[in-house]
Amino acid sequence: MRTYKVSFAHRASLLDAADLAAVAELINSNDPLSGGRRREAFEAAFSAYTGTRHALSVTSGTVALEIAIRLLGLEPGDEVIVTPQTYHATIQALLEQQVRVTFCDVDPSSLNLDPAALASLIGPRTRAVVLVHYGGLPADMDRITALARAHGAVVIEDCAHALGASYRGRMPGSLGDIGCFSFFATKNITTLGQGGMLTFHRDDWADRVRQVRDNGVDGRFVPLGMVEEPVPATLPWMKFHGGAYQRACVDVIRTGTNANMPEAAAGVGLSQLAKLGHLIDRRRQIASRLDSVVDRFSAVRPHRAPPDAEHAHHLYTFFTDAGSDARDHLVRELDSRGVEVQLRYFPLHLRPEWRRHGHGPGECPVAEDSWFSRHVNLPCHPGLSDDQVEFLVQALAESLTAVLTGVRRAAIDDTVRQGHG
Repeated sequence: MRTYKVSFAHRASLLDAADLAAVAELINSNDPLSGGRRREAFEAAFSAYTGTRHALSVTSGTVALEIAIRLLGLEPGDEVIVTPQTYHATIQALLEQQVRVTFCDVDPSSLNLDPAALASLIGPRTRAVVLVHYGGLPADMDRITALARAHGAVVIEDCAHALGASYRGRMPGSLGDIGCFSFFATKNITTLGQGGMLTFHRDDWADRVRQVRDNGVDGRFVPLGMVEEPVPATLPWMKFHGGAYQRACVDVIRTGTNANMPEAAAGVGLSQLAKLGHLIDRRRQIASRLDSVVDRFSAVRPHRAPPDAEHAHHLYTFFTDAGSDARDHLVRELDSRGVEVQLRYFPLHLRPEWRRHGHGPGECPVAEDSWFSRHVNLPCHPGLSDDQVEFLVQALAESLTAVLTGVRRAAIDDTVRQGHG
């Protein structure tokens, strides 16, 4: 495996003595290892941070997204509009739903779902809009939610990149109807490698999520007196199951699962959340250094937040307008200098599982053009040392100079040749 001087991290958050102490405190206690006070404290702190009524933890961001899709109660013939510019877990739960999935193109500057494109797609059968805050830059949520509200559609925010960002003074996860966060090892904070969170305001959704993650049944329950069902006598030893005789199930939607976040993970999550500001500040410092290089070249432009938003810089992204050959040459140039480049993300509508459902090239031309010709992602995480940041900045400046000077020279030579022709 190639060794890079500056690489995308396997751990993109910093784990320190405070995180270790959180685990040690649990181990040295007699507290339960799942479903205890640490999880409750982490959820309460996350709810307060995002400004949402409920924050419920689960075992991964993927599980959070799966549960969010389940909350929609989709039926055959319903439509869900989604972004193509994201990791495949954002929408993979829709593959097993008998619904119409419509890919909405992205804005060329933000790579977020384009409200203008959404306006031309949304209609009476649209039940939900699923978006991501790409790279940590919040989507244009006021315009998107206004369109969704006008059509009675739910907005699901994939906030895997966006913890630490803000939009008009509000936090991602509180901007739509349901927020889904990931605490995977590469995210802005981690809960020991895996973990997720759902955020929303609705009490009925909170009841359902708790049922699902605790191996309960996702169904409709009513007080027992509302149905004709015999009530057996209960004995003292049956007290833990007494609830079985207090209500009746009138409909089963789906079975539940065990998606409880372990206490060790929740304890570390609480510790990580306390230093989120420091972690995001480091990302922004690195991004600012890289922006200062990109700004020196007219043929490239940064992925920059508008004045009313704050970028979390989960990804550092910039764009080249010099053509696909120049972008690919630039990627190879950076790679040769020891900088790892990962282009994120391959347009979902071109993946084989979605092509099988009738999607394909030309459906989202902006997303396709960006991935194949324009955008570049560079390492930008707090685990980078000062020396690595200096190396990265220098390598970017030298690579852009080498590639774009070559592009200009080739253009001049071509003009000269045409003039002599």
